[in-house]
Amino acid sequence: MFFFDPVYLLFALPGLLLAAWASFYTQATFKRFSQWRSPHGISGAQAAYKMLSSAGIRDVSIEETNGFLSDHYDPNSKTLRLSPSVYRGASLSAVGVACHEAGHAIQHAKGYAWLKMRTSLVPVTNTVSYLSYIVITLGFLFHASNMIFLGALLFSGAVLFSIVTLPVEWDASNRAKKMLLLSGYSSENVQNTGKVLNAAFLTYVAAAVSSLLTLAYYLLRSGLFSGRDD
Repeated sequence: MFFFDPVYLLFALPGLLLAAWASFYTQATFKRFSQWRSPHGISGAQAAYKMLSSAGIRDVSIEETNGFLSDHYDPNSKTLRLSPSVYRGASLSAVGVACHEAGHAIQHAKGYAWLKMRTSLVPVTNTVSYLSYIVITLGFLFHASNMIFLGALLFSGAVLFSIVTLPVEWDASNRAKKMLLLSGYSSENVQNTGKVLNAAFLTYVAAAVSSLLTLAYYLLRSGLFSGRDD
């Protein structure tokens, strides 16, 4: 029989609303500053190349990939993949996002500790997240608080990953802003580019908050807070 716990909404809804707002705000901010032309009409791909070159990094390739804001750095192949609007775009938004991803490549090259930690957590997180849902589901089906608690412990791996992601993303944005200042961008342009990056950072904050609230719910249902199985 299907069972829905209304208490879950008290924990899930704030995270879902925050995530929805952060996503909307990020897209709106990106589109807003996509109308602001970058100094000298430099594209996102050109800005990323310049940032990598200034850091002495020559072994990272820059490719165009499909999707809106699908930009990312692949440490395995040392490839910077930028969406069309970022790769070709000559706006403050495009330059900011491209330089942010270049910041990840620089983190990788310099052995940035938080990035190394996040990378090492990826395979573990994927495994324990999958197992946690199975264990927690079985725990609810059989009303086994100990099993729910075990699932919550496994799920905490995903929570840790989302928290470790925060300093990684913040540092990449800071590297991008510093590069833009050194490249002669006005303080106004850097500030506006920072608005795009800060908006994107909120999506990671929302993910961390959502995972923490979900973990709290699992722990509640395990009886940890009440001392009994509900």
